[in-house]
Amino acid sequence: MIHSALPVSPADSGRPKRPAVDGGTGGREWRLWRLPLAWGRPWPGVILAQAAVPVTLITAITLAATFAPVAVHLSPLLVAAPTSTAAFGSSRFTAGTAVVASAAMFVIDRHDGLLHSSLLPIHIAALLVVSGFVVSARALHDRDLRELSQVRAVAEVAQRVVLHPLPRELGPLRVACTYRAAAAHAMVGGDLYAAARTGHATRFLIGDVRGKGLPAVEDASALLGAFREAAYEHATLPELAAALERSVRRHLAQLSDSEPDSSERFITALLVEIPDEAPLAQAISCGHPPPLRGHRGQVTTLRIPHPAPPLGLAGTAPDAYHVDTFDFDTSDALLLYTDGVIEARNATGDFYPILERASTWPWTSPHDLLRHINHDVDTHTGGRLEDDLALVAIQRTTAPGTGHGPHSPEPPHPAEADA
Repeated sequence: MIHSALPVSPADSGRPKRPAVDGGTGGREWRLWRLPLAWGRPWPGVILAQAAVPVTLITAITLAATFAPVAVHLSPLLVAAPTSTAAFGSSRFTAGTAVVASAAMFVIDRHDGLLHSSLLPIHIAALLVVSGFVVSARALHDRDLRELSQVRAVAEVAQRVVLHPLPRELGPLRVACTYRAAAAHAMVGGDLYAAARTGHATRFLIGDVRGKGLPAVEDASALLGAFREAAYEHATLPELAAALERSVRRHLAQLSDSEPDSSERFITALLVEIPDEAPLAQAISCGHPPPLRGHRGQVTTLRIPHPAPPLGLAGTAPDAYHVDTFDFDTSDALLLYTDGVIEARNATGDFYPILERASTWPWTSPHDLLRHINHDVDTHTGGRLEDDLALVAIQRTTAPGTGHGPHSPEPPHPAEADA
């Protein structure tokens, strides 16, 4: 799987880990179901661990029966070997354990003088009947595991198509991103981000869909698709914002017949454009939280005094959107985020104080910044997210106008192509 991890260390906590799209924040994938304990090709160490439990049980019961009085029949206890093995071993391994347990039962009953007694076949028949039930149950469980693995693999591919990590470098910018879904085993929810190189500038989108579940994923997918196309078609940010509004409205209109609540759905969004040749950043907010900027050792919230309404409720003409311009020079960093960060609560219900904590973060590396934020949010919430969380960190690495290596392979910006 591509970059699917939480940007936290294994020792951070014992809580369950949620999958997340990680654009290079150095996380790992905590997927316990990928351990081949039940089917597939187990590791040699896993095979030994599996064998230890039934072998120990069979050996212990056989030795105990050897030293126990002949009148005390311990062979029925051997049924514990296949039943306990079925909890973690494959159906074949469980069946093999049942065969070995039957042989041990024969040895014990022979020691007890039951070789010609009716108890011997009764003991063995009972063991085989119980083993048959547990082997059948284990076989059904193994089949379900295989189907679940296939479904998850398909779901992961589909989710990566909707939302995938951003490149580590975009022109003169270093970029890191993190997505954490509140729903267990989900990679994509109602939050979104994307980026596009348009000639000699880079455009970013981060957004948050109203609602949860499949409708939110559908709305997020529609906006991402529209951005990936429109980002190269429009010369200015207001034109791009207006185009995205029209796309969102068309998408919601198509859903109006099948989903009556589509008229109440909208998407908060923040558009940011960073030119290569100028020490500035431009932004349009559609009801989205403003970004943070790390500039010369100080962290501030970039005020956006005239935000537009969220997409789906905004205007369809470019003049409905106001562009705010901010200084963004070499080594400066921007943090784009969704309200899953600022609305994260601790056990007493207090919101995460993002601006207060921001001054303690390392703003010298986008990847270190996101790793630190995720750890800090987990510390604040105890590892329990109630909403999706998306983060994009951007840092300018070279001075404007000094060049930044090979030219981007994407098509030039329309305004530059006309020039």
